[in-house]
Amino acid sequence: MAQLKYEGYCECTPTKLVREKFGDVNVYVQNAKSLLTKATGFIGNYDFTLNPYRGCQYGCSYCYAAAFSPNAQMRQDWGKWVIFKENAAEILAKELKKWYEKNPQLPPIIYMSSVTDPYQPLESKHQLTRRLLDVMLDVRIDGYPTPTLVIQTRSPIITRDIDYLQRFKRLRINMSIPTGSELVRKDFEPRSPSIKARLNAITKIKQSIDYFKGFLPKISITITPLLPTLPTDEATFIDKLAIADRVVIQAFHPNHSRSLIASTRQEAEEIKQKYAWWYEDEKLSYMKFKEKLVSRLPGVEIMEGKEGFGYEESYRKLVAKSAVKIIFKTRRYPTCSATIARDSKIRCNILMVRKTI
Repeated sequence: MAQLKYEGYCECTPTKLVREKFGDVNVYVQNAKSLLTKATGFIGNYDFTLNPYRGCQYGCSYCYAAAFSPNAQMRQDWGKWVIFKENAAEILAKELKKWYEKNPQLPPIIYMSSVTDPYQPLESKHQLTRRLLDVMLDVRIDGYPTPTLVIQTRSPIITRDIDYLQRFKRLRINMSIPTGSELVRKDFEPRSPSIKARLNAITKIKQSIDYFKGFLPKISITITPLLPTLPTDEATFIDKLAIADRVVIQAFHPNHSRSLIASTRQEAEEIKQKYAWWYEDEKLSYMKFKEKLVSRLPGVEIMEGKEGFGYEESYRKLVAKSAVKIIFKTRRYPTCSATIARDSKIRCNILMVRKTI
């Protein structure tokens, strides 16, 4: 298949024209052949990743996703282009239908998103992510359980969809806040929302959901990668993290090409020099910050790296234990039987328990 040529990023006749300008961002439109991608590597515990867009307007200096740009020019211009998957809702509906036909009572575990922000500014206009949530909720019409969903974002726009979010029985929202200092944020991710706006978004989600009308999502704050927080801001920032039930930290990881924590971009490596007081002994800075999190947030789960990015730390273990208990009971009491399904990752799930007599 011929490589697509994007207007503004090729010297030849482009095959993909700019559909619109959104601020200083070129927006291209493309039809996706598939939307659910088999999860591997860092998020291999999921069944699928789901990316409504390709590219991200926030253009954070350290973002590994730039490595997946269509060409070298677009990688250099990370944050200034976005590809809009116009048929995403229709494709997702077909793929979910196929999943549930094979696994009628086994909801897929989906991570949205791995190489984009599903609530970047363009979403406020096109509402593509909102349409995908609608598709996921619609599976209930056919009697299927909604997917287990984890949403990774740094955007307050997510609060627009509270009416949909509260309908998911198994939902975790990961809000990215890599630093507690605005000065540091402006150096590493100048195009992203303020720290205050992100914390306010989490507060709004928790305060706006009616327990009698919906489900309160699990909340994580992901400090990934862990950027410096100025000493004058540190205590206040950590105390504000108490709003979450989990805090995840992870250091910079330079150039591991086969994983999602893969490549700290050169732009970020250069900015790090400004914060030599933190990075001269990054391991020590990391450990001290982690110790403060544990000390000041006794009611919050403090996790690191891959372990912290799952929907629930022991989700699969708990399900597997439940399966073992059912097997034990059916052996002791043969009047009951259990049907247990295992996926390719040896994930056990109780699908049905019924009396035989």
